[in-house]
Amino acid sequence: MPINYAKRREQFLSALGGLAAVIPAAQAQRHHADVEFPFRQDSDFWYLTGFDEPGAVALFLPHRAENRFVLFVPAKDPLAEVWDGFRWGVEGAVTHFGADLAHPLEQLDELLPGYLEGAEGLSFRVGRHGPLETLLLQCWAHQLDRAPRRGQGANRLEAPCSILHKMRLRKEPEELIRLREAARISAEAHELARAAVQPGMNEMQVRALLEQHFVASGGRGCAYPSIVAGGDNACILHYTANNGVLRDGDLLLIDAGCSLQDHYNGDITRTFPINGCFSPEQRELYNLVLAAQLAALQQVKPGNSAEHIHQTAVRVLVEGLRSLGLLRGDLDGLIEQGAYRHLYMHRTGHWLGLDVHDVGAYRLGEHPVTLEEGMVLTVEPGLYVSDRLPVPDGQPQIEARWKGIGIRIEDDVAVSASGGEVLSAAALKATADMETTG
Repeated sequence: MPINYAKRREQFLSALGGLAAVIPAAQAQRHHADVEFPFRQDSDFWYLTGFDEPGAVALFLPHRAENRFVLFVPAKDPLAEVWDGFRWGVEGAVTHFGADLAHPLEQLDELLPGYLEGAEGLSFRVGRHGPLETLLLQCWAHQLDRAPRRGQGANRLEAPCSILHKMRLRKEPEELIRLREAARISAEAHELARAAVQPGMNEMQVRALLEQHFVASGGRGCAYPSIVAGGDNACILHYTANNGVLRDGDLLLIDAGCSLQDHYNGDITRTFPINGCFSPEQRELYNLVLAAQLAALQQVKPGNSAEHIHQTAVRVLVEGLRSLGLLRGDLDGLIEQGAYRHLYMHRTGHWLGLDVHDVGAYRLGEHPVTLEEGMVLTVEPGLYVSDRLPVPDGQPQIEARWKGIGIRIEDDVAVSASGGEVLSAAALKATADMETTG
C-alpha cells in the first residue's frame, strides 16, 4: 500500500489557508575533505513530496488557482550524474513526484518573488536554511514595502511546524504498515545478536551483525547510531563507542533499530546476560524494569497520555527500588522530590515515525496531549546503577554489588482502538528468554 503524498499535500494546502509555504529539502553535508555523509532527506520535505535529492525547494501556494505545488530541483546534468548519480530533473519532478510545475534550482532567486505574490503570509521555518532564508526575507520585505501602496501583501511569517507536525503525529494506515516492517527487521536483528553473543566478543562485532541484517533485509541502514553497551557502559545512555570487550558475568544492553528506504524507523532496546545467566542482583533489577515496562504498556490506549505512561513506570520502579533498599522514604515523596533520578534519569518514551524522536507535542500548555488511534510511541523504562551521579541527600549509598548494572527495555507501540499494538513483540524480553542463548 503506497504512501499517498498527493493526499497529504491537499491536506497541507487546505490547512495553510492564505499562507504560502516554502519547504526546503536537506542539503548534502560534508564529512571530511571532499567526502560527504550519506544523504538523509529532511523529514518534513519527504513527508510532503517523497523526493530524495538534496537542495530542492517545494512551494505550496493555496492562494493560486493553479500550479499550487511547485518544485525547484537540481537540473539534469550528465557530468554531475557521472560523479554523484542519477537526478530526476524538472521533467521527473512533474511525472514521478506530482509537481504541478517544476523549475531548475538555479531559477529560484528569479521566480520565487512571483510565486509568493498575493499570499496573505508566508510559512517557513527560520534559523535553519541560511541562503534560502535570506532570499525569502528579501521577498517578504519587498512585499511589506509595497503593501501601503497596493493595499495587500504578506503580513505575517509563521513556521509550518504546527500544521505539519500535527499531521505527522497521527500515522496513516500506510505508515503503520511501514513502521511494522521497520520493527520486524529490527526485532530479527536483536534476536540474531542475542543468539550470537558470547564472552570475549567485542561490542563492535555485535554492532556489525545488527547493521548487516538491517541492510540485508532491504533497509537503508541503522535508524540512529547503534548502542551496544556491555557492563558499566550500559549506564551511559548514548554510548556509541561500541569497542569494549564483552565480559563473562556482565549484561549487554543493545539499543538499535532499522531505518527503511522511505525513512520509517524501528527503535528497540533489549538487555540480557552475556553468559546466558543473570546474577541475583541483575535478575532483581531486570525483573523490576520489565514489570515497569509491562505496567506502562497497559496504559497505552486512547485517552491516556505519554505523561501518564511515564508516571506509571516511575511508580513501579520507585516502589521496587524501595523494596531492594536502593531508595528510602515515602513512595509519593520520593517521586515528587525526584529522589530516584540518579538511577532513572530519562523519560519513558518518545514519538516514533520518520524521525526516531519524532515530531509532535507532548503537552499543549498545561495539558498533556491525549493519545489517539494511529499515534506511535516507544515505551522504554530503565535503571542505571553507577557512581556517575551523586546519591541524593537522605538516600542510601549504593552497595558495590549493584554497581555497573544498566538495563533498558524498549518497544515500539501503536495506539489502537483496543489499546496498544506492540510492533516489536518479536524481540523477546521475558526473563527466561533472556537466559536462553540459543
